[in-house]
Amino acid sequence: MSRRLSIVVPAFNEERRIRPTLDRIVAYGRERLSGFELIVVDDGSRDRTCELVAEAAGAAAEIRLVPLPQNRGKGAAVRRGVLEAREPHVLFTDADLSTPIEDVERLFDALETSPVAIGSRALAESKVEIHQPFYREWMGRGFNLLVRAAAVPGIHDSQCGFKLFRAPVAKELFGRSQLDGFAFDVELLYLCRKLGLGVAEVPVRWRNDAASRVRPVRDALRMARDIALIRAMHR
Repeated sequence: MSRRLSIVVPAFNEERRIRPTLDRIVAYGRERLSGFELIVVDDGSRDRTCELVAEAAGAAAEIRLVPLPQNRGKGAAVRRGVLEAREPHVLFTDADLSTPIEDVERLFDALETSPVAIGSRALAESKVEIHQPFYREWMGRGFNLLVRAAAVPGIHDSQCGFKLFRAPVAKELFGRSQLDGFAFDVELLYLCRKLGLGVAEVPVRWRNDAASRVRPVRDALRMARDIALIRAMHR
C-alpha cells in the first residue's frame, strides 16, 4: 500500500502547542511517508495560532493553513480539512499529539483489510502512558458504554482523536456527517455501520495533556444529546 497521506489537524487557540506539533509531523512525514500534506484547519482562533501556522508553512511546503471565519467546533474543522484532502489516505489527529504520529503505521497495517482504522486506548494492547484524572476516566468509560449500547456496538473507544481512512471513504462519510461538536466521531462510526464499512480498532499509545479543553460534565451531557440526534438524523 502506498503510504501517501493527508494529515488533518484541527486547531483552536493552540499557540502554545501547534509549532512543535507541526515540526514533529513534518519530520516524520519526510522520513517515513512516500508523500504527504499537512492541513491545519484553524477553527476561529483568537490567539496567534494562524500566525504560527503561516510561519511554519513558509518553511515547509507540505503545510497548508485553512482558516475558518468563526469557531464552529472540532467536527466542523475536521470535516473541512478532510474534504480538502488530496492524498489517497486521510488521517486526523489532535493538535497535542496525544497519540504520537508514529502510531499511524499501526493504522496503515489495519487499512490493508478495512477502509477505516481507528486508534483505541481501551484495548488490552493499548498503552496509556499518562492517565486522565480518575473522574474523567470513569466518565469516559460511562460514555463509551452509552455509545456501544445506543450507536456503535463493538467499538471500545470512539473518542480517540486518531483515525485513518481511505480517502474516498473519508469524503463519503464527512460529506454525510452533520455534527460539528465532539460527538462527530460517534456519527462517523454510526455511518460506517449504516453503510456496511468495516472498522478496525487498533491499540495505540496515548498521553493525557493537562491542558485539554474537554469539560467532562458539560461535554458528556452534550454528547449524550448528540447520540440521540445521530439516530434521528440518519434513521
